[in-house]
Amino acid sequence: MKLKHFNLSIGTQIMKALGEESRIRIMYLLYTNKEMCISDIELVLDFTQTKTSRHLIYMKNAGLLGVRKIDQWSFYSIKEELLGITETIFKYMERDTQLIEDQETYRILSSNRELAMNKIEKRRMSHHYPEGD
Repeated sequence: MKLKHFNLSIGTQIMKALGEESRIRIMYLLYTNKEMCISDIELVLDFTQTKTSRHLIYMKNAGLLGVRKIDQWSFYSIKEELLGITETIFKYMERDTQLIEDQETYRILSSNRELAMNKIEKRRMSHHYPEGD
């Protein structure tokens, strides 16, 4: 469902939510990666858990973000109906050096995690350990 009518109330909510650099950086990461957990956002931006959670809750309460919970993990994403306006905003900011650096940090973090998981799996397979050992 796309946002069909952009009225003053919705515009105000979006502009207030994006009225701080930290929240713009978080939104850009979510826009670029579709969905992220709090701990990844903390690591990429070098924020405390408290600061990250505060910003995510603010944007969720403003109606910008959805959250999906799996066990103790919370995964945040931009609400589908706001993807169009978000895309328009970030098209103008796609060459910002800070946003590019944030995304590169996430790419490296994600790649390192994948490499570590592959090493563990290869080690497990080469020693013929049953899963869970």
